[in-house]
Amino acid sequence: MKVVFLEEVEGSGRIGEVRNVANGYARNYLLPRKLAVPATDHNIRMAQARAAVEAKQQLKLDADAEVLAEKLVGLSISIEVRVGEQGRLYGSVTARDICEALEKPLGLLLEHRQVELEEPIRQVGVFEVPLRLSRNVRRSVQVAVMGEGQTLEELLAAASAEEEQPEKAAEAKAAEEQPEEVAEEEESLQEAEVEQEEKPVQEAEVEQEEKPVQEAEVEQEEKPSQEAEVEQTQEEAEEASQEETEESSQE
Repeated sequence: MKVVFLEEVEGSGRIGEVRNVANGYARNYLLPRKLAVPATDHNIRMAQARAAVEAKQQLKLDADAEVLAEKLVGLSISIEVRVGEQGRLYGSVTARDICEALEKPLGLLLEHRQVELEEPIRQVGVFEVPLRLSRNVRRSVQVAVMGEGQTLEELLAAASAEEEQPEKAAEAKAAEEQPEEVAEEEESLQEAEVEQEEKPVQEAEVEQEEKPVQEAEVEQEEKPSQEAEVEQTQEEAEEASQEETEESSQE
């Protein structure tokens, strides 16, 4: 269904905007709540006129928001809370708590929806909290959540120490791992040297083992040949002896 929006609906449309939406979404949500109407020519003209008025109002809201934004420059607010072990809070710091803390420096009380806090703060520390001062103006404020009687300087020092702790742990771990790496390299070099030294010895042993085998094979190959030669020589000698005997008989 094609509708024209009479109010801004986040994720769907702004005032005066004409869009196609699902029939069920239009009939069950937008139309009953008068957030949008069917996009007839009359309704579109009416919505666009409302959009022009809305734009002028938005300019004023943005101008007022810029004045607040100037007051936020360099501003840091502190909220004292009861703290248990390991810096955990008894309770939490919510968007409403931050609005109340900002009321005095800003001179007005923001709506809790303007504090874009993803979840309540449950730990001491310093946090950058985003603020939506108007639709088009966004800023952030530094919020220091500290224990009762704790000063901002003490909180910052503790936060700095916590940040340095992982770095020191990483450096210590690297220092511990370095000797192991050096030892592994030395062990690899030693193994390579031993292997280099053993290689000629192993080759000599293999050669020594193979030599008798090769000689035996050669001897085995030559033996039949030699026996055959001896046998042939004996046969030739016998034939020669027979010839001499025959010649003597004839004489």
